[in-house]
Amino acid sequence: MTAALRIGGACGFWGEAPHATAQLLAAGVDVLVYDYLAEITMSIMARARLKDPDQGYATDFVTEAMVPNLTAIAKQGVRVLSNAGGVNPEACAEALRERIAAAGLSLRVAVVTGDDLLARASEFVKCTEMFTGAAMPPLERIASMNAYLGAAPVVAALRAGADIVLTGRCADSALTLAACVHHFGWDLSDHDRLAAGSLAGHLLECGPQATGGNFTDWEVAGDLARIGYPIAEVAADGGFVLTKPEGSSGLVTPATVGEQMLYEIGDPRAYLLPDVVCDFSGVTLEQAGPDRVRVSGARGRAPTGRLKVSVTWADGYRGGMVFQMTGRAARAKAQAFAQAGLDRAQARLAALGAPGYREVSFEAFGGRPAPDAPEEIAFKAAVRHDDARAVGLFLKELVGAALATPPGLHFFTGAGRPRPSPVVALFSCLIPADAVRASVVLDGADLSFDAPAPPLRDIEEGLAPCPPEPDMELELEMRPLEALAWARSGDKGDSANIGVLARRPDYMPYIWAALSPEAVMRFFDEKSPAQIQRFYLPGCHAMNILLTGALGGGGVASLRNDAQGKAFAQELLSLPVPVPVGLITTD
Repeated sequence: MTAALRIGGACGFWGEAPHATAQLLAAGVDVLVYDYLAEITMSIMARARLKDPDQGYATDFVTEAMVPNLTAIAKQGVRVLSNAGGVNPEACAEALRERIAAAGLSLRVAVVTGDDLLARASEFVKCTEMFTGAAMPPLERIASMNAYLGAAPVVAALRAGADIVLTGRCADSALTLAACVHHFGWDLSDHDRLAAGSLAGHLLECGPQATGGNFTDWEVAGDLARIGYPIAEVAADGGFVLTKPEGSSGLVTPATVGEQMLYEIGDPRAYLLPDVVCDFSGVTLEQAGPDRVRVSGARGRAPTGRLKVSVTWADGYRGGMVFQMTGRAARAKAQAFAQAGLDRAQARLAALGAPGYREVSFEAFGGRPAPDAPEEIAFKAAVRHDDARAVGLFLKELVGAALATPPGLHFFTGAGRPRPSPVVALFSCLIPADAVRASVVLDGADLSFDAPAPPLRDIEEGLAPCPPEPDMELELEMRPLEALAWARSGDKGDSANIGVLARRPDYMPYIWAALSPEAVMRFFDEKSPAQIQRFYLPGCHAMNILLTGALGGGGVASLRNDAQGKAFAQELLSLPVPVPVGLITTD
């Protein structure tokens, strides 16, 4: 088929508001894709399945996204692709089939399995962490173990006539890629088209983050309550236009799309996926009409023949609380209060002969809302320990010191003091793709499909491009990075990504010079990154900065307030950049 394929991105995380489905159906799409899974989501679902064998999937996908819209989906012939199956896709499919039958419809539901390796964990005990080289966690402490599957099994389900395809863990962009491969008949060796389809999926996978959500210039995105969800209009050659439903708020420009393209991609010349190694460095973004951006230039190479596996495991307990302090020396008062609670707890542990806390984290946020206003801060105090009782002791002593605190303490209280929670740490590794065999079941019948694993291969390292040298002989002035660039940040495990997109091409040399690895390391010194890497994207005059080891373990393994690095870009945008006087003519 050659007609453009309209794919709507209806969900970017488990818990997102469910109204996108109806909005995109009204706008007219051929396919709806839903991304529910993050690494920690898998562990939450795994614990839910342990308590109830019928749980372990995104229940709101069935009850809120599908049930109110099943009739419209059937009437319009829209295909639905989702990883809402989590660690129990069969149960998700069964719950959905019951609702379909109750509605008197005949939509066919396929299930993709094979990603769940928990029962086979002993086969992979020699695997090492792909970023740190650490050994596999003890088997008895592993909560979930899932390989990232590619597009092939989803394509097989679509070719067999499935209307809805549910998966467990797969690459976030693989759902969109599968829709493109099926619709256009792309060959799985056509790596440039696979990279283009994967880029379309990457832009859709976080919902309205491509249409004005989480955007640096958020003020121009309009009423965020009515924001439009993204639609990719994909052509047979892999080029596509990103847009949103007419009449919705939000914004689709090269800047909003570019921020999402840079989001959490690591090396843009080697974005590793199960089906293809993508090179986004030459991608161009062109305004093609109101709220329409033409995306082209993605390139691809053969995949590595390896699959990423995310292992979540129990690594002790953590606990803490956020409180507010107001008045003179608010930060010093908050620090003293938190330290008093910690000192009392440490003394109790020592008296019991118990070990001290593995990690302690104190962080203060805020300042003066006006020059003549009192200082107001929020303060987070948290600890980590192998024993939940030790964490509970800290929380008890912290709250118990409230009457002995310096003045100005206040906080919003719920049902008692906070409680310890288990730390679910992430361990990521690579395994040969031929160690995983995906299965597809359509309405109770097994589907056979031919999808041989690609051979193992290493990534070829080419010469990394750099912007031209800036002219520093001119008279210079200091301007904040935000005057020169848009930026967005996010996580990958314990590493933070910061994508920086120049507002004008001639700004890029000055941005690159100012954001040297040494300057970025100094700027984020308190976050203690182990290494700074940076990558240039000449196609859209942008760069990505990778800070490894900067998130305190990442996810719920971290005691940091910003454990996913979501605010790193907003911090960096304050960095002064030397530029020629007159280069920036508007604020």
